[in-house]
Order: sequence, then C-alpha cells, then structure tokens
Amino acid sequence: MLAGNTGASSPRRVLVKLSGEMLGGETGVGVCAESLRRIAADVIAASADGVELAVVVGGGNLVRGTALQRTGMGRISADHMGMLATTMNALALQDALEAQGKAAAAYTAHAIATVMEGYSAAKARAALATGAVTLLAGGTGNPLFTTDTAACLRAVEVGASLVVKGTKVDGVYTADPVVDPTANRYETLTFAELLARRLTVIDRTAATLCEQHGLSLVVCDLGAPGALTKAVRGAKVGTRIVCGDES
Repeated sequence: MLAGNTGASSPRRVLVKLSGEMLGGETGVGVCAESLRRIAADVIAASADGVELAVVVGGGNLVRGTALQRTGMGRISADHMGMLATTMNALALQDALEAQGKAAAAYTAHAIATVMEGYSAAKARAALATGAVTLLAGGTGNPLFTTDTAACLRAVEVGASLVVKGTKVDGVYTADPVVDPTANRYETLTFAELLARRLTVIDRTAATLCEQHGLSLVVCDLGAPGALTKAVRGAKVGTRIVCGDES
C-alpha cells in the first residue's frame, strides 16, 4: 500500500526524525556547532542520487515539556513551548545545510511571519520535488502529540514511503541496553509486535499511523558513520519495523 492518500508516493521520498538532543552534542543540551555541521553533512549525503528528504526535528535539547510539567507548568503551555523549540532547531539545521551548499526549505505548524513560513502539505511536497531538504517544524501544531507522531503524520502527508528515526541507540532492544546489558536487538518487527511487547521507541499513535498507511520505520543510531545513508537506501542497519503484510 502506498503511503497516504494525499498524493503519489515516491519510493525515494523519505522522512527523517531527528531527536533534538542530537543537535546538543555530548550533553544533549543547546545547539553544538560541531554536531550541527556533522548532521547537516549526513543529511546531504543521504539526499544524494535523487533521494527526497523531509526532516522533522524534536526540541528536547532546548525545552523538555515533561521537565516543565514537573515544575508545575500545565501540559498545554509546556507542549506549545516544545513545539516552538522545534522551530528554533529547524532554523539552525536549515542554516547549517545552506552553509554546506544544500538547498533547504523550512515550514512550521506555528507560522511566524518574520521567521518561518507556515506548513502545508502542498508546499512541502513542492519543495521536496525541487530536491531541497525540507524541514517540517512545530510538531503537529497541536499539544498532546509527540514529535514522533508529527513525523509519521507528515510522512503520510508528503507521500514518503519510509520513516527513519535517528536515536543514540542502534535499533530497538528487548530492554533498555544502557540499563540491561543482556538486552537483545531486534532486526525486524511488525508494528503489531511493537505494540504488543510495549516497546516504547515510538508512541502508539505514531505506530498506528504508520501501520494504517503502509509506512515502514527504521530505527538506527545516526551517530554511526553512514547510518542515515544506509537506512535511506534500504541497506541493513538498525531495526526495521514493518506492517504485518510485509513481514
């Protein structure tokens, strides 16, 4: 099944979800110039040979909604702050891409007239068709949804056939490998298995979106050299999560 019903899906159109912490370098906080340059270079390499890349970046390096809630802030306000943080990260990544000579377009669900244009699926698809790396910020535009859900939603809207989730771990494990050194990595899973085993690599809403619209998901460590390019091109890397009829 093709991804979504909003337009023709290209097997060479991929959405990449980056955690905000990846932009923060070793500490995962703020924006590390060296990490930003490396991520931009990896994205450019992965977008070679006609691959059309959309990117959704989180905001956890700047604002963590859960941490704000622990201080007494309401969930709605905390989520809106987190979505604004993703727009800041998209601006940083757009600048890094353009500094390395790659055309980049950025849209946000929270339009800011003097900073970033508002998102629409039509505008994003048009930018992707030109070969520009297309950054999609602002989450879903609504509180109470994760950036994983935003990534899967945007993938459906722009007609991607694959979502790559970049983490600091090389796939999905039976348990947290940092806590449990005996944890085993899955090479493949179905979304049904992911949900049944309560594996929390993405939330249930995001997993359901992927399954309903025929999207595959690859979870991999984007700190590993060449990992993003391998994932985009279908090489064996990380853990691949598929719909039941693909397994």
